Amino acid sequence: MFLLDEVPDTDLITVAGPEGKHAVDVLRLGAGERVRVGDGDGVLAECEVVSTAPGRLQVRVLTRHELEAPDPEFVLVQALPKGDRGQLAVELATELGVDRVVPWQAARCVTRWTEDRVARGVGKWRAAARAATKQSRRPRVPEVTEPMTTRQVCGVLADVDLAVVLHEQARTPLAGLALPTSGTVVVVVGPEGGLTDGEVVAFRAAGATPVRLGPEVLRTSTAGAAALAALSARTRWA
Repeated sequence: MFLLDEVPDTDLITVAGPEGKHAVDVLRLGAGERVRVGDGDGVLAECEVVSTAPGRLQVRVLTRHELEAPDPEFVLVQALPKGDRGQLAVELATELGVDRVVPWQAARCVTRWTEDRVARGVGKWRAAARAATKQSRRPRVPEVTEPMTTRQVCGVLADVDLAVVLHEQARTPLAGLALPTSGTVVVVVGPEGGLTDGEVVAFRAAGATPVRLGPEVLRTSTAGAAALAALSARTRWA
């Protein structure tokens, strides 16, 4: 799939820039091949390649769709992992249906986004979300917000339809929790060092429920994706 800033309401669309270069120079697309073009905000066009030129291709629109946003909305509050695992967490979450990702500076995060690193960190997460959207052929690119503190996350949790905190010591299984049929569902994933008692207390006070996925303890970079898959299986995939 190719993402453009806008999908014009015309019979012919030119795909240029980095997307066009990738299509022609890397994928080596030719006339007659089918492609999908979207704007990352719900508009998708099924197209056929008409012609190619260096760094660009022209496609004919076969069908055009404007898809509504998924309901319920899925939000992942992801504690900052080490190294490039943050991008991995965003990629997997995007493939499995997340609609919004909130980077969270938890108390036990090894990684610290200092003021001069915030823009770079958020930029990498947004690039990962965009790439995973194209790979999974999703109609919408998930939003990646600015990083939040624990207090700010509590503010988010207090205003949603369901909030869960993944915790290996929780007694309530996620699979047994009643899910809303619409609204917003938030999943909070802690860092490699785990949640502090204070964070768990704060999230409970904000209305969140600690839950466990199963007997295994997953990495912070994969736990969110596992939870989103479990939620999708009971809502969007049903």
